Amino acid sequence: MNRISSLIAISFLAWGLNGCGGGRPIKYYTAQLPAAPNPSTHANAVPLLVGRISAPAILKDGPIAYRVGANEIGTYTYHRWEEPPTEMLKQNLMHVLRASGDFQSVTALQSGSEGEYVVRGRLDNFEEVDGASISALVSMELELYNRKTGQVVWSHFYSQSEPVDEHKVSAVVSALDRNLDRGVKQAASGLGQYFSKSMAKNP
Repeated sequence: MNRISSLIAISFLAWGLNGCGGGRPIKYYTAQLPAAPNPSTHANAVPLLVGRISAPAILKDGPIAYRVGANEIGTYTYHRWEEPPTEMLKQNLMHVLRASGDFQSVTALQSGSEGEYVVRGRLDNFEEVDGASISALVSMELELYNRKTGQVVWSHFYSQSEPVDEHKVSAVVSALDRNLDRGVKQAASGLGQYFSKSMAKNP
């Protein structure tokens, strides 16, 4: 077989390996919006801005992550989030804060936004944890920044593991969803309590 015939044969072989199988389809997942809490009867006349949620690089993209031991982190090739976990956290937090009725308004921080208070934070963990049992770990840090004084006036840390019923990605996603829901609601409740106390001191 001459050189040209060999190259053609190799090309067709590569095409067959890469093209004919079609590959596994990628499955996409998302977190559900939390159920709306009962509206507050003591709304604070405060417009609230929600700013940037930072995260490790692995959580700024779409792959679903898993942790093995203390130092090893991997991602599933064919299972991805519909949008980055940081964005899911931000949207869910805004949804719960709006539905709480505790604030005059809740909007995303943008260039030129007016408002004294900004909620911002960091998502540290949003992953499956493998060990003797499987769990879904969510860790986040949120703070309230006063743009007028340049000070952080409130902060909240949440870190919990949710048991996973079976070692399937869909079960891990459901556990992460439940865990995120709980963490967001705890943070929203804490913010509401902070402003209620602050307004009572400074009517």
